[in-house]
Amino acid sequence: MSRENLPPETSGQFQLLGQRRFAPFFWTQFLGALNDNVFKTALITALTYQGAAWSNMDSGTLANLIPGLFIAPFVLFSATAGQFAEKYDKAALTRFIKMLEIGIMLLAGAGWLTKNLPILLVCVFLMGVHSTLFGPVKYAYLPQHLHERELTGGNGVIEMGTFVGILLGQILGAMLVTKAGIGIELIAGGALLLAVLGWGTSRAIPVSPAAAPDLKINYNPFTETWRNLSFSRQNRAVFLSLLGNSWFWFYGAIVLAQFPDFAKVFLHGNEQVFVLLLGVFSIGVGAGSLLCEKLSGHKVEIGLVPFGSIGLTVFGVDLFFAANGYHSNLAQVDAAQFVQQSGAWRILADCMLIGIFGGFYIVPLFALIQTRCDKAHLSRTIAGMNIMNAAFMVVATGCAIVMLKLHFTLPQIFLATALMNAVVAVYIFTLVPEFLMRFVAWLLLKTIHRVKCIGVEQIPEDGPAVLVCNHVSYVDALVILASSPRPIRFVMDHRIFKTPVLGWVFLAVKAIPIAPAKEDQQTMEKAYDEIAHALREGELVCIFPEGRLTTTGDVNEFKGGVRKIVERSPVPVIPMALRGLWGSLLTRSDGNPLQRSFKRGLLSRLELVVGAPQAPQQVTPEGLREQVLALRGEWK
Repeated sequence: MSRENLPPETSGQFQLLGQRRFAPFFWTQFLGALNDNVFKTALITALTYQGAAWSNMDSGTLANLIPGLFIAPFVLFSATAGQFAEKYDKAALTRFIKMLEIGIMLLAGAGWLTKNLPILLVCVFLMGVHSTLFGPVKYAYLPQHLHERELTGGNGVIEMGTFVGILLGQILGAMLVTKAGIGIELIAGGALLLAVLGWGTSRAIPVSPAAAPDLKINYNPFTETWRNLSFSRQNRAVFLSLLGNSWFWFYGAIVLAQFPDFAKVFLHGNEQVFVLLLGVFSIGVGAGSLLCEKLSGHKVEIGLVPFGSIGLTVFGVDLFFAANGYHSNLAQVDAAQFVQQSGAWRILADCMLIGIFGGFYIVPLFALIQTRCDKAHLSRTIAGMNIMNAAFMVVATGCAIVMLKLHFTLPQIFLATALMNAVVAVYIFTLVPEFLMRFVAWLLLKTIHRVKCIGVEQIPEDGPAVLVCNHVSYVDALVILASSPRPIRFVMDHRIFKTPVLGWVFLAVKAIPIAPAKEDQQTMEKAYDEIAHALREGELVCIFPEGRLTTTGDVNEFKGGVRKIVERSPVPVIPMALRGLWGSLLTRSDGNPLQRSFKRGLLSRLELVVGAPQAPQQVTPEGLREQVLALRGEWK
């Protein structure tokens, strides 16, 4: 079923696994992630624990080199892969990619059986080529077959599947390669079997028409890469989301590459401990990815991104202290013995929480890119993102190697990465304050209020519209914004706009201050010009027609500003009503504010009710007030 034809009543994220538009693609990408990690983990494990039989190189250097070889093709071929995904049917392209994987695993089998490390390193590079080709298909496929309200849940399931595949691949890779006597044969045959299974599931993927079938392929990776990144830069929020996504892979590349030696050298563990660390991290990412749909309220909630970033720093720093507090009296421990050592559970908790908050961070970023990017250029944008991801991961590999050469301990590498994350997060969220503002709104509604949205599907998914609502409290704009699937430009009284503490939030969301003509004619005219410009750009604009906060809880008379707006910009007008906020801390009701709030309880209930769009020629202040009153009812 195409995204456009999907009915508004969308199913839960796990129910997608029973639908052909999603399930075959899910299992294909799951088997690909599984096979990648069976192969890579088996090779890293063999080199870490049986290094003398394979190479004279230092195991720590090889542990960082192998991921570098895998991601190098993303730099070289992502631009071409993005064009392929735009020009050809994604289902047919996926089947071709899976056939390529079978060929690579046949070559790798020869490398395993002859213990030929150069052949296996070539296959690491070729599996990177395989993943490079699949990357633009993977994330451009979802918005083609899922409704926007399903994207967060669908991305969550895909990320969960990816990291479960990573977890199982790491466990299988480490277990099979160390199986006495037959480990090499098990890896060679198992990886080939997984490639064949992936090709089998790909045959059931439904037709996914090309977005740009007439596209002329530019095979020059440098000029095409520059063109992709230049195009992405035109949409600031999308481009900085690409940067944020790439930073996550920088963070993960450094941390995960240290796990083999961290388990062996620092924790005195065998390969079971290495797999345990990877396992709890992967379970964490999967859990965090799935929780995104619940925490976001089935919409694209970028407020989760700062939340995730905070967790990546906090628990990355704590991993440093937890590792330094670890003590073992044994020369080597297996997984069962490791968990009995002092400090082991804190290390495992940090690894899992880093994964969980990584899920909170990465899933909303993917959903934002998919929804705000030009659909005809989505695959090439994803390709540009993969190039950036690869570049960041290559730099991460280099940084890790440099830190090791400078004699950083492994816990110190974790600490340095976590502190770098804090600096990068502050930088990105300063450039795009919408992330931080949505986080403030999301946090408000998850800690102080329980918000129920009724009729929010009336807000259009794209195109201009004017939203009107009653004005009850100082946080009305945050409640509306947190409930909306799209960014909103708010028109508010210039005095409220300058409110201490909240003023910076209104500035961050590009609110439009307005004043009565008798107070400041110039500010009023400037506001109407800005409103007209925003509507021409296809944005949502929200106005509180009462012009001031209510002091009684009743809806005051609506001013004539809405009519003036739609006379200049004839767009639909959508009435809304907030109910349940009156009497809260940030309203103007009588009595002690703190006493009122405690009386209401810590998690007070409120609702945002959205009515049907009104044609601009039918709009009058009196009519809109009556509609808002009807939507609000008796509950203030």
